[in-house]
Amino acid sequence: MKQINLNNVQEAGEYKTLPAGAYICKIISAVDHPDKEYLLITYDIARGEYTGYYGEMRDNHPDWTSVGTFYRSYKSTALSMFKRFCSAVSKSNQNFVFDGNINADERTLAGKLIGIVLGEEEYYSNSGDLKTRLVVTREFPISEIDKQKVPALKKLPADNTGAQNTYATAVPNTDMEEVPF
Repeated sequence: MKQINLNNVQEAGEYKTLPAGAYICKIISAVDHPDKEYLLITYDIARGEYTGYYGEMRDNHPDWTSVGTFYRSYKSTALSMFKRFCSAVSKSNQNFVFDGNINADERTLAGKLIGIVLGEEEYYSNSGDLKTRLVVTREFPISEIDKQKVPALKKLPADNTGAQNTYATAVPNTDMEEVPF
């Protein structure tokens, strides 16, 4: 190992684990990728015990670019889900409309509130270990937070060998350059 000086390096602290659930979030940014017809949404928890959760992670680990992000496609096959996203943002922010038509400027989403349900799903890590992660399962108007139900853990299909199954290799890569659609 090469020699390194840790005298001026602050030791990493413990992070609270964010549980699956419904959260009121703030959109930090929205970046359009017109070549693939999707928005990359960066968000953070805006209220409650976990306020600023993803922002703290990004501040402490600048290379963790995909934490607190999700995609919303506006391809013709995904328009119903995109409309749900637009409706949730519009209903969560008084006198604001984002509809992809009258207001299609994704930059106006920065600073807006939205309700997000985070659910857990299984995936295989690069080393082949079965793990779980949080994913955005749906958006909702923040006034409806008490009506939200958290989905059960989304399990990978079992295979009878116990080895990594073929589904696991199809789990989308969440690198910023790779988009699952």
